[in-house]
Amino acid sequence: MDAPKLELLPDADFAKVLCVVAHPDDVEYGTSSAVAAWTSRGVEVAYLLLTQGEAGMQIPPEETRTLRAGEQRAACDAVGVSSLTMLDGPDGMLVYSLDLRRAIAREIRRFRPDVVVTGSWEDEFIAGLNQADHRAAGLACADAVRDADNTWVFPELAAEEGLPKWGPTWLLVAGHSRPTHGVDISGEPLELGIASLEAHAGYLAAIPGHPAPRDMIGGFTAQAGQALGVANAVLFRAFKLR
Repeated sequence: MDAPKLELLPDADFAKVLCVVAHPDDVEYGTSSAVAAWTSRGVEVAYLLLTQGEAGMQIPPEETRTLRAGEQRAACDAVGVSSLTMLDGPDGMLVYSLDLRRAIAREIRRFRPDVVVTGSWEDEFIAGLNQADHRAAGLACADAVRDADNTWVFPELAAEEGLPKWGPTWLLVAGHSRPTHGVDISGEPLELGIASLEAHAGYLAAIPGHPAPRDMIGGFTAQAGQALGVANAVLFRAFKLR
């Protein structure tokens, strides 16, 4: 195997991780395997989904919400995540805004994570052309990380909701075209991550030509593993904030 090109993420001290994404299933495209590695050693992980994924299938939105909420709950269970919050942002029409930043900052202050994970807000990311909701969610999350740690931004969260400022130590961006660090997910974390994507069976069945989760996740995490010098890895662009 070639010499590693990236560093292992120094995650031994992680205690609480908040994953912020746009849709049900977004965490399951690789990141959930890193989540499984963290929860296996006692890290507390929570998910914040900004929409309920109601525009993702060609059935009535209310039916889609119900199906996807159930599948997301099963996906969380597969990797040891008990805390799941799904907001009601408009799927497919999520817009970067102060309201979105406030909603994310609220959850950061409530959960008080030392690590926040989100998706790339690049126009082009590792999977090609990025989707509008992903870009809005990632950029709003990046800004909300700093909003949450500023007394004078969204002061009503402290004054009216009892949520004083809180600053995470790390921001990790999944799917970024220029990763800096990786997590070794070889073995059981990989298997649990695959199971978490398989939990979205109804949604995936509605996507023509979607590859089998095992083939998809196994393939790109093996490629990522080469950059880290391990069998399988999940890569992040990591920002240490303090």
